[in-house]
Amino acid sequence: MKKAVFFLVLMMQFANAQELALVRQEGKFGYISKTGEFAIQPKFKVAKNFSEGLAAAEDNKKWGFINTKGEWVIQPTFDDAKYFNNGYCVVAKDKKWFYINKKGEEQKSPTSDKVYDFEDGIAFIKQGDKTGLINAKMAVILEPKYDVIKSFQNGFARVRNNDRWGIIDKTGKVVVEVIYDEIGDYYKNTTWAKNGTSFGLVIAGKFKVIDGVDKIWDFLAQDLTYAKKNEKIGFIDLKGNWVIEPKFDKARAFVKNLAPVQIGKKWGYINTKGAFVVEPVYNDAEIFSIDGFAPVKDKEWGFINETGKLVVPCQYGITVGLFAVFKDDEKGFVNGLARVISKKKFGFIKPDGSVLGNKWFDSAEPFKK
Repeated sequence: MKKAVFFLVLMMQFANAQELALVRQEGKFGYISKTGEFAIQPKFKVAKNFSEGLAAAEDNKKWGFINTKGEWVIQPTFDDAKYFNNGYCVVAKDKKWFYINKKGEEQKSPTSDKVYDFEDGIAFIKQGDKTGLINAKMAVILEPKYDVIKSFQNGFARVRNNDRWGIIDKTGKVVVEVIYDEIGDYYKNTTWAKNGTSFGLVIAGKFKVIDGVDKIWDFLAQDLTYAKKNEKIGFIDLKGNWVIEPKFDKARAFVKNLAPVQIGKKWGYINTKGAFVVEPVYNDAEIFSIDGFAPVKDKEWGFINETGKLVVPCQYGITVGLFAVFKDDEKGFVNGLARVISKKKFGFIKPDGSVLGNKWFDSAEPFKK
């Protein structure tokens, strides 16, 4: 048993060791590990976050890719470079954009007026005014037919044709008819939509009007979302029933069965019955992270736990990434660390309020693998 526990801890440490954060110090970019120490010393004039074990970095005005040891894996020969996904990265050379693999080899792809990043095994192709899809085998799975395809979220994407919106899955199959004026993200066979002047939910393909509602937000992490009626906000379930009547001035999503809401000018947190767990005393409040902490603002930002206890004093700024291109860039704690700003410097704090490595940087990006 002890050996199994030791092996598990070792594996966790190894996994964490692979996560590095891009930081800038004295005009140069480097990468720190979750110990707070430099894994790659600041030596790059420009560099980007890691993705799939590689990071784009610039040398003598050319871009290449380094590994987590700072070694060049793909030599800097490109004019620009993006991020790896599904083993491919979009790069530019001699005014041409194209895909490369992790060996730096150019990959042949279907004809497209623009080269798009892969996301979860899918990339867009564009021909004229229409957009379609290719898979990670560089095969067309949806011929260009839509005016707009939005980014996929959990395997589904919003699409638009002739000012009408619907939803498709990753095979290109229509799961919500392209007939709505507005539409939200797909969650458990459900989405919100606007049909004419009416707002409601599309449940298993059928539109259900929710009387009097003039805005609905996306379902995020739980089976409740917030909606506005008569200038007040409450919460509805996946069937379109009011679970918490509209009585708040503003609200955000439920996570960990807690949601930030505003009454007057102050924010607090309610449970799924609509009762306050944290009284409205803050100037602003964000949703809880999976770690069980939420950012709250007095003059500056601090963090509370699920009981409402202030575990990190309100003395920091919080922000999404300066180069935030990843969907999981969150405000607050992510895997035990929160990126904060203090006196115009960036750093990472732990739930006990201590600063990772006791170090501050000119800029810092989220930890990535």
